[in-house]
Parts: sequence; structure tokens; C-alpha cells
Amino acid sequence: MLDIKYELKKHIIEELNLQDIKPEDIIDDAPLIGEGLGLDSIDALELVVLMEKYYEVKIMDEVVGRKVLYSIDTMVEFIQQENPKFK
Repeated sequence: MLDIKYELKKHIIEELNLQDIKPEDIIDDAPLIGEGLGLDSIDALELVVLMEKYYEVKIMDEVVGRKVLYSIDTMVEFIQQENPKFK
């Protein structure tokens, strides 16, 4: 599970152009949007696209999206539930 977390963090940094941030800087259970990593709603949309692109999972509604995009831990949990090849 650590590998998928590290990979996800690398994708987030790369796709969102988060300069001066390393995967180790992103805390697994810290909020990504708002106070945690400081991402905004545009970044959240990019995270949804990122999950489809790299992990072949779709977030189909806003309520689910808010829960899934809360942290690295919640994103990985969703990816593993929705796509068995990442278990």
C-alpha cells in the first residue's frame, strides 16, 4: 500500500505543478483541499481527472468526491475498492 501512496503523491505533484513539494512532504491523512495541502476546487477537478487517467476509477458525484478527495489515505482506499488491480 505504501507504493501506491507514494506513486499517487508523485502524480499529484507532477499534474498540479506543486513546486518545492516532495512526496514525503504530503501527510497521508492530512486534508488535501483547504487547510492541509492548500488545494482549491480547480485542483480538486484535476485530482478527479488524475484518478481516471492513472487508476481507471471515476468519481461520479460531488458527495462521494468530497469524501474521496479528503486525503491521500481516502483516495487510495477508493482506488483499491474500485479497481482490484491496485489492491
